[in-house]
Amino acid sequence: MSGSFKHVTHCIFDMDGLLLDSERVYKQIYQTIVSEHGHSYGGELAYQVLGRPEVIGAELIINHYKLPLTIAQFQHNYHRLQRELFIEVNMMPGAERLLRHLVENNVPIALATSSSKDSFELKTKKLMDVFNLFHHRVLGGSDPDVKKGKPSPDIFLVAASRFPDNPDPLKCLVFEDAPNGVEAALSAGMQVVMVPDPSLPKSFTEKATTVLDSLLDFKPEEFGLPPFKN
Repeated sequence: MSGSFKHVTHCIFDMDGLLLDSERVYKQIYQTIVSEHGHSYGGELAYQVLGRPEVIGAELIINHYKLPLTIAQFQHNYHRLQRELFIEVNMMPGAERLLRHLVENNVPIALATSSSKDSFELKTKKLMDVFNLFHHRVLGGSDPDVKKGKPSPDIFLVAASRFPDNPDPLKCLVFEDAPNGVEAALSAGMQVVMVPDPSLPKSFTEKATTVLDSLLDFKPEEFGLPPFKN
């Protein structure tokens, strides 16, 4: 299998649903908002919203359910629920192990998340020792250089350009859980490791370079990166 992947030198990580077990909290937030208007959140719409910037997600949900809310009203409710529910978010299996392994082996790593600065700080407050491992963090919701959110490639191209050696996108490996993120990485000319939610239909995973059940299953040597010692 290892012969089918191109060797890389830099790694870029999504956050929600990949490094953090936060997607279930997002589902809970959206369900709370739409249930107040007699709806149930899920299905195809949930996959469209996954990995999208906050305002786009709000717009998609309002339009889909024809909610009597402005984007500002939706966001007000959303931020209130975020503050209540994002107090305790855990790392996903294998995430911290992989990040520490790459840093210990001098592989440059960056974060590329659609989250805004406030949202990022809320979710990572108790996990900063891990999130400080990144060379830099691109917070798409607050970064003026990220003109368009995923599935546009902007966030990954910006993340690559901020490494000191400005690597060729071909040398960057992206880690994602969401179809929109996979599309963004491929549009940026990068390979992408997908770790999807188990409930995501298989048809949404077909474009990824490789698909894993968990970050624990990642074999760095398949992409020319230093292998795990144990």
